Amino acid sequence: MVLSEILHLAFDSFRTNKVRFALTALGMVMGSASVILVVTIGLTGKQYAVNYIQGIGSNMITADYQGGGDESPDFLKKDDLTAVDEQVPGIVASSPMLEMHDRISFGDGKVKDVLVLGVSPQYRKVRNLVVLAGRFFDEQDAISHSKVAVVTVPFAENLFGDMNNAINKTFSIKGIPFTIIGIFKERVNTYGQMEIANQTILIPYPVARYFTGTDAVKQIFFSARDFSDVPRARNEIAKVIQSRHRANSVYDVNENAALLTTVERIANILTVVLLLVSAVTLAVSGVGIMNIMLATVRSRIREIGIRKAVGATYREIQLQFLAEAVLISLSGGILGTLLGLAIPLSARFFLPADLIPISPWSVVISLGTAMLVGILFGTLPATRAAQMDAVEALRYD
Repeated sequence: MVLSEILHLAFDSFRTNKVRFALTALGMVMGSASVILVVTIGLTGKQYAVNYIQGIGSNMITADYQGGGDESPDFLKKDDLTAVDEQVPGIVASSPMLEMHDRISFGDGKVKDVLVLGVSPQYRKVRNLVVLAGRFFDEQDAISHSKVAVVTVPFAENLFGDMNNAINKTFSIKGIPFTIIGIFKERVNTYGQMEIANQTILIPYPVARYFTGTDAVKQIFFSARDFSDVPRARNEIAKVIQSRHRANSVYDVNENAALLTTVERIANILTVVLLLVSAVTLAVSGVGIMNIMLATVRSRIREIGIRKAVGATYREIQLQFLAEAVLISLSGGILGTLLGLAIPLSARFFLPADLIPISPWSVVISLGTAMLVGILFGTLPATRAAQMDAVEALRYD
């Protein structure tokens, strides 16, 4: 018997018992749809985390002083940044950071507690900041020690009602007047977990030194040329900084790339766990297919005897019933795959497409698993049918 005849008989059997087979395939529909949705949810979560970390700066490396025993503090200095820029290849941007918590005053008598950060113009690139109005201070501002500042959106809106109204407004830090030249925000909201808070003012680093009177900085930011350069650059930065300070001084050199790798690993593990849960649904569906096929074999014993009597071989009988099991499983898998794809594709009408990635591999896994379930759970009924004795089958009533 050729394969086309086997498939034709399988389709005939399916048409004869449409309701029974459709109900059996329903479990495969749900299982296959869950595979697509689980993979999509896992990829969506991973993409969200990746976008979030890249918004902060996936190529960013930070260095800060942790302590040095009982000796006097051995803080980082601006010269450490210069040394790293000169000795570590692949660094495309860097910025020192001075931190001050101060009260600023306005001409109308208002006084406000804010966080003032002294940074270089390259800080904007390192931290992926977005300038919404005005401009960020540049190298000329830093060289000429211009008394300019860029402020956060909440700061501008709280004091001036609208961020555009804040441009060219002035305020004073310890009696020194500053002019607001720009409004900025983080590319992604870090909710105060990074160095930038809601009420933050950025001023040029050389100007910030007026208020500290020291070369010591709280933190240094670096940006590597490429994501793949980050681990190497991090190690070299740590060596350069340590070589310039006391042996017992401790410096923490961190990279967002490590966090990104960790997040991706966690997302992959969660996806695998959820896929295992979906596999339980598919296994239950497989048991249902096996039960219905065993019942089908029992109801068609005389048909099996007649086919064997007219020359059907063991393999032909086995392939016929195996094809029916695979047909039930695969039809459910196809419908489940279409359902699983329809949900995320519909969501793309309301959300950006890149936020809901759909992997072609999820379709391959879904359909491949459906076929595998049909083969695994259809083998026993098919083998039982093929092993029947023709004479006993013909006598069966």
